[in-house]
Parts: sequence; C-alpha cells; structure tokens
Amino acid sequence: MSKKIEFLAHPDYVQLKEDYPEPIKINVPEWFKKLNHELGNFTIKGCIPFLETLTTGYLLKFPQDMFLNHNATNPETKIKDTFHRWGLKEESDYLRANGINLNSGPDLHTIDQLGGKEGGCPFVEQNKKLPFYKVLNPWYIKTPPGYSCLFVPPLNNPDDRFFPLAGIVQTDTFTHEINFPIVINGDKYPELKTVIKKGTPLVQVIPFKREDWKMEVKTWSSQERRGKFHLYLRNFFRTYRDRHWSKTSWK
Repeated sequence: MSKKIEFLAHPDYVQLKEDYPEPIKINVPEWFKKLNHELGNFTIKGCIPFLETLTTGYLLKFPQDMFLNHNATNPETKIKDTFHRWGLKEESDYLRANGINLNSGPDLHTIDQLGGKEGGCPFVEQNKKLPFYKVLNPWYIKTPPGYSCLFVPPLNNPDDRFFPLAGIVQTDTFTHEINFPIVINGDKYPELKTVIKKGTPLVQVIPFKREDWKMEVKTWSSQERRGKFHLYLRNFFRTYRDRHWSKTSWK
C-alpha cells in the first residue's frame, strides 16, 4: 500500500497552478536519457543504484526568478559584496501580506552561523565568505506518523551554480514551510552574475521512516564471498536488477 506525502500551500498560491512539487523522476537529465545501454555496450544507464538516485522522492523548485550578482564589487564601498533581488515583487508582496511564504526582501543567513570567516567551514569558503541566500518556500509538507523527510540537492544532477544545504525534518509533526539556504559554487564561479529562473530544481525530497538502529562489525565467510563476487563480476547490472532489486513507485 502506498504511503501519502502531502504538499500544502495557501489557497491563493495553489490557485496559481505553477511549479507544483513533482516526482523527481521528471527531472532526469537529458544526457542520461540519451545513453545507450545494451549487450556489449554497458553504460551507467543500466546501473539501478544510480537510476534510483534520479527517481527517488520529489522535487521542489525555485518559486520565483532570482537575479543574482555574487561577489561583485560594490561601486559605493569598493569591496566585494553580494546583491540579489526577486522577480514578481508586486505579486510576492501581495502574497506575503496574506501570510504566504514567498520571497520579496533580502533574506540572508550570516556566515557567523557557520563559524564566521575564520571558522573553517567549507561552505563559508565556497560562498566566498559572504552571507548565504535563503530561498523561502511556499509549501509545507505532511507525512504519515513516524516519517521524516530528507532534503538534499538533486542527487547526481546538480546545478553547477549553487546547492542547498541538506537537512532532515520530522514532517509528520512540523506544520510549517521549510526554507532552504543555498551556497554559491565559488569554486567554479569566483564571481557570478546570473538569473536562477523560476522552476529551476531546488531540492530533492525523500521521505523515510524513523527507526532506531544499532550497528555491528562482523566477519564474512571467504568461500561464500568469493562465489558471490565472481557472480557479480560477470554482470553486476543484471544480477542486482534480477535478484536484489524491488522497484518503488513515486507518484
């Protein structure tokens, strides 16, 4: 029996019928779709563990255009700074005035929350030691009792300009919108002037059941392991798919 995850927003926002959350499988990258996987030409397209990262869970998107000028020189102060504004400002002001969680002002997290310039946090360094942008999300999420959600950048399909910080929320009891700080990829873009368009993939949402676990470290039988290893070497793709995998539906 399928579990149900609900994405809820203010009626006025739902009426817009734009950029609803969707199963992440709609976001499979084009380069992956074009791969040819067949006998004699095995590719990652036949690797079920990789495929499942692209199809597991749901997708939240940027709710508005974000006009970004990151680590650029401020003409007034002559120092590196960060500038951004959000599209659809008039609409956003109206929606926020009616209690809808959308972006209209400069929502930022200071780097002091991650130890500051000398704290050693790699996210601070990657973000060029500038404040982190926070994307306000109009949806809150409801899962069955005992289920949480893992929020991560789209797995194996990242945007090369930014990534959201990952987090876990107990969405069965937390009945509020979840906002997402993002880190600009300063390793690739020391300065970045861009528009992150409305509808751009933001986070992958993976619901899971909360359970207590206890780890053990044990030895395995070398004879049993050796036989299984040779079997996998012959055709890992097919062996895993046919003997160990159970397909999961995400709708």
